[in-house]
Order: sequence, then structure tokens, then C-alpha cells
Amino acid sequence: MSTQRVIVVMGVAGTGKTTVGRLLAQSLGVPYAEGDAFHPAANVAKMSAGVPLDDADRQPWLDAIGEWIRNRAGHRGGVVAASSLKRAYRDRLRAAAPGAVFVHLTGDRPLIEQRMADRRGHFMPTTLLDSQFATLEPLQDDEPGVVVEVSGTPEEITERAVAALDRLSTPKN
Repeated sequence: MSTQRVIVVMGVAGTGKTTVGRLLAQSLGVPYAEGDAFHPAANVAKMSAGVPLDDADRQPWLDAIGEWIRNRAGHRGGVVAASSLKRAYRDRLRAAAPGAVFVHLTGDRPLIEQRMADRRGHFMPTTLLDSQFATLEPLQDDEPGVVVEVSGTPEEITERAVAALDRLSTPKN
């Protein structure tokens, strides 16, 4: 698999985007960026208060991530964790760097809710999980990327992601 492309680890809150993203970047030997770090302070305050973001709130966040992707694409590559819940958000990120590939982390709601409840020090409350699932438009067949189920350890999930990305990169005869 080429490490020059940028991989966006996407999914609803609690799927393990940060953990898997870091492990994936480490496995590929490329830089990692945490999507939450690109949020303006107003977005973090809104989510911390249990208020879902709307499309207008997400635009500066998507633009900042898009800039990071553009700067990484075609060079050393990279991995960024960013929920990218709607097709329009992914289209915006791909417009910044057409070679971006998505790893959609997915799992059942009870597992994800438990993981969210178990984590400490994160601004996203479990009360926003329903709005995350309501907003989610799963990765579509015509989008460059793979879907990876999140049961198991972070290492197992990362191994599945690497294997799926390898299959995506292998030319079909």
C-alpha cells in the first residue's frame, strides 16, 4: 500500500477513531493528526454543552482538516481522525486532496455507547450519540475507502484496516 496517500479515519463518536488512527499511522510510518484539534473553540463548547453541531459549525473545521490533508497528500502521506459523517463532508475533504481514502469505523450502538461511557476527559457526551447516528451517511460504494468493524482490540481493528486498505490498493486482474 502506498503511504503517500492520506487516510481519513471516520465514524461516529466512540468508534475509536483516535486510537485506531494513531495505530494506523504508526503502522504505516506516517504522521497522525487528531481531527478534534481542528475544531474552533466555539464548536468544542457547543458539543461539551450537549448541543450537536450543524453544517455551518462544521465548515471551518472541515476546511482546516482539508488544508492538513492537502499539505500531506502526494508527499509523505498521513492519517487524520475526523468523523466525516456526511457524504458532503467527505466530498469537501476529497476536494482538498482527491487521493484521500476513508476508513469507516463502524459497530453496533451498545458497544459504541459503552466505549463512550468508559472514556475519560473527552468533551463529547454520550447524549450526542443519537445525533451522530442520525447524521451518519455511511461510506458509499463509489467513495474511495473501506469499512472496518470495531469489535475487538484496537490492534485487531487496526490490522483489519491495514488488510482492507491493502486489498483496496491491489489491482484487480
